[in-house]
Amino acid sequence: MANRELIDKLYKDIWDIPLIDKHTHLDASHLAARGLHDILLYHMVISELYGAGCPDGARLSENPTEEEAIYRLERAIPYVKYIRNTSLYWCVRIILKELYDWDEELDETNWRRCHEHIKSFGCGKERAKEIADKANIKKSSTELWRGYDGECDDMLYYSLEWAFFCRDQWGLNDAPLLELEHAWNEDIPGPPLPIGVVPERDCNYEKKIKTIEDVYAALEHYVAHVPYDKVFSHASHFSTTINYHDVTEEDMIKALANRANAGDWERDIYANFLNDYFLRKMSEIKKETGNEIIIQYSLAAEPLPFESGSYMHPETIFQLANIIHKYSDLKFEIHMASAHSNQAWCTVCRELPNVQLEGFWWHNFFPEYIKKIMGERMDMVSTNHQGGFFTDAYCMDWCYGKARLIKMLYAECAAERIERGQYDYDTAVEVVRQIIDVDHDYFDFSKRGIKK
Repeated sequence: MANRELIDKLYKDIWDIPLIDKHTHLDASHLAARGLHDILLYHMVISELYGAGCPDGARLSENPTEEEAIYRLERAIPYVKYIRNTSLYWCVRIILKELYDWDEELDETNWRRCHEHIKSFGCGKERAKEIADKANIKKSSTELWRGYDGECDDMLYYSLEWAFFCRDQWGLNDAPLLELEHAWNEDIPGPPLPIGVVPERDCNYEKKIKTIEDVYAALEHYVAHVPYDKVFSHASHFSTTINYHDVTEEDMIKALANRANAGDWERDIYANFLNDYFLRKMSEIKKETGNEIIIQYSLAAEPLPFESGSYMHPETIFQLANIIHKYSDLKFEIHMASAHSNQAWCTVCRELPNVQLEGFWWHNFFPEYIKKIMGERMDMVSTNHQGGFFTDAYCMDWCYGKARLIKMLYAECAAERIERGQYDYDTAVEVVRQIIDVDHDYFDFSKRGIKK
């Protein structure tokens, strides 16, 4: 660990660097926490509580009633004492202390009072702006459908998360087709299918994919509804459980005929065919019109019954690298949940100019992993091919907590490089600035040649 005085000085200067949060799930209808449940029962913390013995492992409803929130909090609180050691719970404490002036340890005697206290601050735009200003977050990207009527457009950018052609789902080998059917049955892009989708409950669609003609019709519908004037990226998951390779139309026809009994081979055909068609169309549209969006892939968080675990086949890295090279005119961003794969991805990023490594996603979001990833990227990858900040948060409170932790760790990484003689002080601050201060012009549609 570097000298504490140096770290603190760096942290102060790094804290003043403005941020754009490039990937969240902030919702314009409740940008800030609606109560203790939005802070303590953030899905990453739910996993810790579930692992500690809490009977509930599933996420809360998108818009839980007060009854559901109280029920889930009541069942979770007895297990808080078992996760006080974790860095995510440290973030919970930071959020409660610095945003709500709450420094009591949560237990059965006080959690209801804490819940009411948080509710008293409100969850709307004014409260979120206050928190964002405190964290120096200038804007945040979220899913397009969460913007609603545009009331919060001055605080939000948008990403299209609609169909995840390469996401595996627990026990569903036709998941890529379900994803496409989901979008085919909507004229306005809405929420994506959830993790842990149940077809009988979630996929009762009027239009079903049965033939290759249906596939093409659904894909054309999807491509035609990409709103270039509203989104800067297309975000989806890239499962390592899928084998990525070239497939033919004949392969797809054969796989469709066996959809009812689809296995891994059919699943892989579906994913490869749909993903390649989409990327090819994005490339063609860029050449013909100049319209483009960044292709964002999250990797290495694979399905378990409620959430996911960190899981990455080494082969997937170069299979995706081949796709990125094939579509060298498109821009790709990688959100990764496997720390041990970071060094391999750094080598890919050095050789493929159209890919960028982004932040610290899901199972990487713990101080030791964050710092290791930061250090490897600072030493191996140019600053303009890495993005140092996104939170994947569902309320601005968690954006704040994650900003605090990330900037703290950048200060530690920079201090270590100053002490070893790699950077002087000014260079260290500038390196961090280049990594985390996103190019704001990219989000200005008037400067991107977008044809509205």
